[in-house]
Amino acid sequence: MTPMSVSLASHYTTKRVTGLGQPTSARPFFMFDHLICDCDGVLVDSEVIADRVLLTALSARFPSLDFAPVAPLAFGQRTSTFLADLETRFQIKIPDGFLADVERQIDSEFKRSLAPIAGVRDALLRVPLPAAVVSNSRLTRVAASLARVGLTDIFGPRVFSAEQVSRPKPHPDVYLHAARELGIAPERCLVVEDSVTGLTAARAAGMKTIAFVGASHVPKGYAQVLRNLGVTRIVEHMEQLPVLIAAGLRGEFGQLQS
Repeated sequence: MTPMSVSLASHYTTKRVTGLGQPTSARPFFMFDHLICDCDGVLVDSEVIADRVLLTALSARFPSLDFAPVAPLAFGQRTSTFLADLETRFQIKIPDGFLADVERQIDSEFKRSLAPIAGVRDALLRVPLPAAVVSNSRLTRVAASLARVGLTDIFGPRVFSAEQVSRPKPHPDVYLHAARELGIAPERCLVVEDSVTGLTAARAAGMKTIAFVGASHVPKGYAQVLRNLGVTRIVEHMEQLPVLIAAGLRGEFGQLQS
């Protein structure tokens, strides 16, 4: 254990949970009661795999079109939403079964090569809050991803998906659903997201956020893009996350949502 993690551990008493979000032991007053993480691009380095599979499939189906310039638009979106946008943008018709085939290929690639975000497990273990996952991906894929990279024990049953609500991110629905299930007020939740889509959803739910920009798919200069949008809490490496969260727990975030 590093000196910083020893300091954090001695200063904070970790909140134990049963079921979803109920505490079983007392701890000092924190500004937050729960950490919530996006999955793809925050916990697992999956976006780069999914993007590659999707772009390959699109190029094979529509060889005369160049999808590379618009591929970054998929960042943070559900694949179905991105494909609907492509139909409008390029005046094409995505064939029936295309999305299902792509999803199967992505799942196969995940089985072969999915990896955790570097340092994520150690970072989460150093945070003295229970943690949940909120994702636009399917519950089955999120659960499988967590299992493949050895993070299931950290989150337990506290895993939520946009398929449980009527509207995905950037709408706040899935974050509000998670807060209700956890029994935690939205303003007592701290969220780690990698996309503008996710940050927008969490902020709309009344939650404070931290942006993580260290995954493989994140384009160069993206941190500055976020700063230009008013995002101030940005981490590039997971080892920075526990220190920043500790500052938030002490009340140092003030009123800034991001």
